Parts: sequence; C-alpha cells; structure tokens
Amino acid sequence: MIGRFGLALAALALSAPAGARTILFVGNSFTYGAGSPVQRYRPELVRDLGGEGIGGVPALFATFAQQLKLDWQVSLETSPGKDLAWHLAQRRDVIARPWDVVLLQGYSTLDRERPGDSVRHGAAAGELVSVLRAANPRVSVRLVSTWSRADLTWQPGGHWYGQDIHRMAQDLALANCRITAANGLLGQPVPVGQAWGRAMRQRLADPNPYDGLAPGQIDLWGADHYHASTAAYYLEALTVFGAVTGIDPRRLGRNERAARELGLAPKVTVRLQAVAAAQLREKACP
Repeated sequence: MIGRFGLALAALALSAPAGARTILFVGNSFTYGAGSPVQRYRPELVRDLGGEGIGGVPALFATFAQQLKLDWQVSLETSPGKDLAWHLAQRRDVIARPWDVVLLQGYSTLDRERPGDSVRHGAAAGELVSVLRAANPRVSVRLVSTWSRADLTWQPGGHWYGQDIHRMAQDLALANCRITAANGLLGQPVPVGQAWGRAMRQRLADPNPYDGLAPGQIDLWGADHYHASTAAYYLEALTVFGAVTGIDPRRLGRNERAARELGLAPKVTVRLQAVAAAQLREKACP
C-alpha cells in the first residue's frame, strides 16, 4: 500500500529540489492556525519572521519532519487577513531569500472586495514567483488551495450561499491551477480544500456546522465557522507535508506526536492521515 502511494507521488516529490532543507510558509490566519491551540504549538521548532512566536501549521510540518528524521529548517511569514499582494508590498525583503521551497497561501476568498476573483491573487503570486526565482532559480514554489468557508456557503448573503459546500474550495483550487500553469510551476497546488471535501464525503467530517454535529463525525471548522478546528489544521499540515516531501502521511501513524499533544484521538488521527494520503494520490488540477 505504501509502495503504491510512493509511485503515485513520484512526480510530486520531483517538485522539491533534491536535498531541500529550507521551507518558507507565506500566508495568514489559515497558515498559523488561528482560533486553535495550533497557533502556539511548538514555536521553538520554526522561525517566525514576524517575531510573534507563532508555531502554526509550519510547526506541525517541522514536528512531522523530526519524527521521520528529515532535516528541514522551517520558517513562516504570516499576518492575519492578508492576501499575497500585501505580503509582496510589505514583506518583499523578508521573502526574497534563497529558499528551497516556498508555500504561498492567499486570502480565503482570493480577493476580499471581490470574492472568487483571482486577478489580484494571480498577479501577486506571479510577481512573488519572480522575486523568489531571482534569489534562487531552483526554488520550488507551491500555491496552497484552502477550504470552503461555512459562513459564506450556509449563511444568507455569503458569496457561495445556496451552492454545494464543496463549490468554494473547487473555485479556489481551479484559480490556483490556472496561476500555477501561467507561471510554469512544477508542483501542483497543495489540495487542502479538496482534502476537506474528501473528509466530508467519507463522513469523517460534518459538512454543515449550523445544524448540529452528526454522531461520530468531527467539525472541520472552528467556532466562527470560518477558520479551522485543530483537527482540520492537522489535516492541512498532513496534506502540505505529503505534497512537499512525497512521503505518505500514513507513515506518521496513530501515535504521531503532534496529534497526541493536541489532544486528537488516535482513531481520528489515522483517518485524517488516510484522507490526506488519498487526496494526494489524485491530481490537484484537471
């Protein structure tokens, strides 16, 4: 089973330079785990370039790497509610360094003023790619496709109101696929939002937090139905880790350290690992 996964992820593994040791996460609250214990999880394992002592999803990545004896130096550059254009304008000097791998995660709706419009997001991503390539021509840059917001799907007035819960995540993913192709990026977008959708379809996660939690299912959203729960940030980290390293997340096992320290039940841990592994076996783009 692991062998088949390894073959399926061979192309993904090629998107990171051989022997890559440095990775930078660029993003916002969806990257640093806002609203959950993930935000302050093991900040000593990562370098927070904003100096705020955040651990977040990058610290989960670092924890996974440690357990599998992988030598990754993990850094993050995050700010709440910001898109890639903000990072480009305000943090260019911090970002423009010779990283091996960089993950770019934009605003949750791509554009705050025009939800679903990818023009501003795509332009900033393209310029960031140029900046990063100038610092290291071999850098592997990946976009991170995030999840459907329940508040914008189930609540009247939301941009995706009345549509399938999976639609928003699909729109975000397709936009990142177009941007990836336009900029000649080797690695496909990291399918975090699609992994959420898979967890719902497999009835691990409840698709509607407004009508009560179904027995035996987990809530992927936090209390605001916008940000993620601890379990969902864990799923995000698993998906990122598998996409970047080419390693099957199931190798981490039911007693994985971060899940245990964050209070996730072993049976939930292994199911989340399986969801991430299954999603990574599929192409992120058509």
